[in-house]
Amino acid sequence: MNILSGRMPQIFMDVSRLLSRAGNPVPTGIDRVEVEYVRYLLRHAAERTIFTAIHPLGHIGLLQRDEVIAFIDQMEAVWNGEKVSPRSAKWTARHLTFVRTLASGSAVQPGGIYLLVSHHHLTRPDSIARFLRRHRAVFVPMVHDLIPIEFPEYARPAEPERHLRRITTVTNLADGVIVPSKAVEASLAPFIARSGRKITVKTIPHGLHLHAMREETATMPRTSQDQRPYFVSLGTIEPRKNHLLLLNQWRNMVQELGEHAPQLILVGRRGWENENVLDMLERCPALQGHVIEHNDLSDPQVVALLRRSQGLLFPSFAEGFGLPLAEALMLGVPCICSDLPVFREVAGDAALYLDPTNGPAWQTAIMNHMPDRHPKRPGPADIAPLGFANWPVRAAEGVAFADAIATEHHISG
Repeated sequence: MNILSGRMPQIFMDVSRLLSRAGNPVPTGIDRVEVEYVRYLLRHAAERTIFTAIHPLGHIGLLQRDEVIAFIDQMEAVWNGEKVSPRSAKWTARHLTFVRTLASGSAVQPGGIYLLVSHHHLTRPDSIARFLRRHRAVFVPMVHDLIPIEFPEYARPAEPERHLRRITTVTNLADGVIVPSKAVEASLAPFIARSGRKITVKTIPHGLHLHAMREETATMPRTSQDQRPYFVSLGTIEPRKNHLLLLNQWRNMVQELGEHAPQLILVGRRGWENENVLDMLERCPALQGHVIEHNDLSDPQVVALLRRSQGLLFPSFAEGFGLPLAEALMLGVPCICSDLPVFREVAGDAALYLDPTNGPAWQTAIMNHMPDRHPKRPGPADIAPLGFANWPVRAAEGVAFADAIATEHHISG
């Protein structure tokens, strides 16, 4: 309850990340989080939701709801592989950002919640602080990970410094923080402690599209329709994802097994500082026809690809959550992943954990998951203890937490 107005607090839902990603045919994990919160608020709290975005000139303004809805529909249609031009979504985003971003709104009530579930403009604390003061709002951001700070060797140049600025903005301005895992909560704790501020942190795991995962309507990608067994690696091609380990093992398997070697299907766009991986993909003769790369699959196609695979391979050096791991388990797909605390938090006893530097162990595990070895696939009894939930449930938890922060703030303030 908003103590200032006697009503539930308004929610300023920031969609800057989605607007900045317009025109991209494949969503990232953070893109999905933002759109799921938008969808939940439209269905369950539309009367108190106001969409916001940061303008290129630096102010955070209010957006027209109908135009935001149209934009989200366009983006999701692109992600689902429907015949919608990404350019249409990009034009709508530019129109919203440059033309329709308003500095204020007559329907705005003081005492609301500024909800930012991406890291989009956390490097601009002055813009956020001005918005909070103008609307007497509490600030509830989501921190997805601290990987650029903890593992700068896997980050793009200058990204560790940028991410430190983001975390400093959070510790200086946030009233409550949502994180996707206990591992991220533990990483954030020292920064909050050093700030000297009391900030409530709530762990809310990411949701899953449980209904969509039960459907089998998508067609398989053309290059994946032969009868050879295959494994899937899902994620942006970047150093942290450790694709090089898989490619080296695949070259070994092809040399040993020839045409009897399984396929490896890489699903994800090409990222940064990945020249060694790209060199192998493009120039290693042994991998041709055995390693397939897909950069722009729709969500239904990814589900279809995973469902029919021998397993998900996830050799990352660091993750904030690991959504592909949870999604694969829900599909009953065996998972071989790095032995990371966050992966054990997500998957419990339902996955096989390996050292991400031990290539021979990965090759052995892969061969043990070939069809002739009759590998066990995770079933309901394996998944039930993990407590997976769909996105409406998780978004509801996030909004309830933000409401509680607003109530506590206005009572104490």
